Amino acid sequence: MTFHDGLRVVHAHGDRVTVTEPTTGVELFAYVYRPEAAWESPKPYLHPIRTLAGDVVTDYRPNDHRWHKGLQLTASHLSGQNLWGGNTYVHGDGYLELPERVGSMAHVAFDEVASDSTRAVIAERLTWHPYTGELWADEERRIEVHDVDPAAGSWAFTWTSAVTNRRDEPLRFGSPTTAGRQMAGYTGLFWRGPRAFRDGRIIGPDAEGPELMGEQTPWLAYSGEHDGTDGHATLVFAHAPENDHTGSAGAHPAHWFVRNEPFAAVAPSWAFFDEMELAPGDTFTRRYRIVVADGAWEREEIAKYLEAHPW
Repeated sequence: MTFHDGLRVVHAHGDRVTVTEPTTGVELFAYVYRPEAAWESPKPYLHPIRTLAGDVVTDYRPNDHRWHKGLQLTASHLSGQNLWGGNTYVHGDGYLELPERVGSMAHVAFDEVASDSTRAVIAERLTWHPYTGELWADEERRIEVHDVDPAAGSWAFTWTSAVTNRRDEPLRFGSPTTAGRQMAGYTGLFWRGPRAFRDGRIIGPDAEGPELMGEQTPWLAYSGEHDGTDGHATLVFAHAPENDHTGSAGAHPAHWFVRNEPFAAVAPSWAFFDEMELAPGDTFTRRYRIVVADGAWEREEIAKYLEAHPW
């Protein structure tokens, strides 16, 4: 294990990295990178994620979807492979058990695990593989904790992933919706909320509710009520401005995948309605900010926070 000043970072080698806020003593999250069940598409994930009050705001291996694990980067449809986990959606046949299509995202090495008085950084290299194990993509990932404010009861982290196609043919990123299922465009960064957050409040800049499914907005928030304690938490998911710019993979503005029934989930899908194609050797980069706050934040409070904390 290793320790650093300020925010405390503990690395249990081969297993996980945890980040703890020293004033409250709360472990903000565990970044777990050990391999897990092949059927669940092994990949690193953040769980548990906690508010500064110590309340957990993620779920892990729920009985309805064992491959939902906290917050993780996924690829539900990738050139015919499933780097999401579990059953694979096939148009006309629904969800099928196709283990020969379930791939993985594998930890290679950490380039940086560090902290100071205000920030903590986990910088990692990963490789993406189909079921048969070939190298399909390299990923450079950076998770940076910042803006920790015990007085306000909030903290934030930024997740950046740069994915490079290592095949000699294009990688095609899709979703169940691009495969034919209506309004099921989940792929990319995916958060699964705790069971208590079912029927929580979904808030956007100009509207709220489940009808934000498939919409495009710069941010989206989810507020839920805890079991066991008298209180709420709010998570705010925001796009970096450059995410929607045209790059080597073309212009693919994100659309929100969001549910509060039958479970709480949010994903800024990079291929909700249309496939995204990445040419051999090309790289696409996505950057997201997630704010974890105690309390039920209102739209005005969220907007004020984001204005005070620009990209």
